[in-house]
Amino acid sequence: MSIKDQVIAIIAEQAMLEPGDIAMDNTLEDIGIDSLGLVEAIFAIEEGFDINVPFNANDPTASDFDISTIASIVAAVEKLIAEQAA
Repeated sequence: MSIKDQVIAIIAEQAMLEPGDIAMDNTLEDIGIDSLGLVEAIFAIEEGFDINVPFNANDPTASDFDISTIASIVAAVEKLIAEQAA
């Protein structure tokens, strides 16, 4: 399973949707994920990929982790995995 598919599966689980219901240009708001769901998704991503996500739940906009769309979350996770492997 690709990183993209795994991230989408994690986010879909948090949104209680099927992965096929999630589009790369969706925002978390589009699919009904609130701030608590986002924190749970971040934890699940960290666990699933064994990475540390630089995310401040109190101030998500101050984070280097782009949560604006599903595509940006996938790209940020891929970047973190690549950095950790380096």
